[in-house]
Amino acid sequence: MTTVCLLGADDCDLRYELLSRETSREALSTYRLDRPFENSLAVETISLGSAVSLLNDLDWYLVRFAEAALVLEPSVSETEWLSRNLAEAIREGSVAPEASDRYLKVYGLETADEGSTRPVEPMYVARTGRQLPEYDLREVEETMLVRVTEDEFGG
Repeated sequence: MTTVCLLGADDCDLRYELLSRETSREALSTYRLDRPFENSLAVETISLGSAVSLLNDLDWYLVRFAEAALVLEPSVSETEWLSRNLAEAIREGSVAPEASDRYLKVYGLETADEGSTRPVEPMYVARTGRQLPEYDLREVEETMLVRVTEDEFGG
């Protein structure tokens, strides 16, 4: 199963915004909705293709209400998320899955007031060996790795 996770922008309640609008509500109606992080929404899809298709269906809403759209595809990595752009590039065949791990966006994960976790302050790093630079933007217990395209890394 491929997981799609949408991270909400700071100035809105992502779940409310997506479920209060008919088109996005219909697009999500066949999925079980999870909340892995504060102000997030996640669903499991059957493939990378269906994950990208769902993100395309939700594009209008993502531009307005989401900070990031992530995809966890076990055939690529069981622990590292893919940015939406990288997921699309892998699906289209313009990036090979085994060549997708060089550029990363590392989020710190901190515990929010109500006990949920929230991703904070992403740091961009390029993998040059097995060891990654330590996340040093703030004190956190965990990090989340998101593979990104070279354009996202440089932009």
